[in-house]
Amino acid sequence: MPFELMDLGLVDYEKALDLQQQYVTQKKNKALETDMILMLEHPAVFTLGKRGGRENLMVSEDFLKEQKVPVVQTGRGGNITFHGPGQLVVYPIMDLDRAGMGVADFVHLLEEIMIQMAGDVGVTARRSSANHGIWVENRKLGSIGLSITRGISFHGLALNANVDLTPFSWVNPCGLSGVSMTSLENELQQKSPKGSISMPVVKESFVRHFTRAIKST
Repeated sequence: MPFELMDLGLVDYEKALDLQQQYVTQKKNKALETDMILMLEHPAVFTLGKRGGRENLMVSEDFLKEQKVPVVQTGRGGNITFHGPGQLVVYPIMDLDRAGMGVADFVHLLEEIMIQMAGDVGVTARRSSANHGIWVENRKLGSIGLSITRGISFHGLALNANVDLTPFSWVNPCGLSGVSMTSLENELQQKSPKGSISMPVVKESFVRHFTRAIKST
C-alpha cells in the first residue's frame, strides 16, 4: 500500500487542517492514489471534538487570550485536547477500505505504534478501556482522535514527547475528570533528573514502526 510521509515541522493548526482536507478531497475524487502521512508539531492550541469539549475548559477564554492560546472547533472524534511544541502529531490521510482495515483496527494499529515508540525510550505504556490512546499507569501519554469520510481517515494521533504539560491542567483532558497527562520526557525524569527526549528521535521511531506496521497489513 503506497504512502508518502511528510515531515512538516511546526505548522499552525488551521493550516494543517486545510491541507488535510485538500488531500481528503483528492482521495475521494480518485485524483490521489497515494496515502499521505503528515508528521508535525503545532503551536499552542486547544481543539474541540465534534461532540464538543468547551464544558471541560477549566479556565476562562479571557485567560487563554492572555496566554495567546486559541480554541479551535474540529470535526474529529474525541473531546477537548491541547497541542503544543514538543508533541508529535501525525495525520494519516489513508484509504482504509483499500487497506482492508476497519476503524477499530486502525485505532488499535495507531495505539500499538505509540506503545512501541514509548518502549524504544524505556517507557512502558498500555491501552485503557477508559479512553482510546495510551497510558502510563493512570497518566495519559498519547491520544487518538479520528474522522472517517467515505473510508478515508484524517486527523490522527498526538504523542507527548517533551511538550510543556502545564496547559493540560487547564482542561479535563479528553473530557475525563481526574486524569493527568504525561510525556516521554516526564516519565524518564521520574527515573533520572537528566532524562531527556529529542523530537528527531521520536519522529524516527514513528517512521520505523509505522512503516513496519503498514507493510504487515
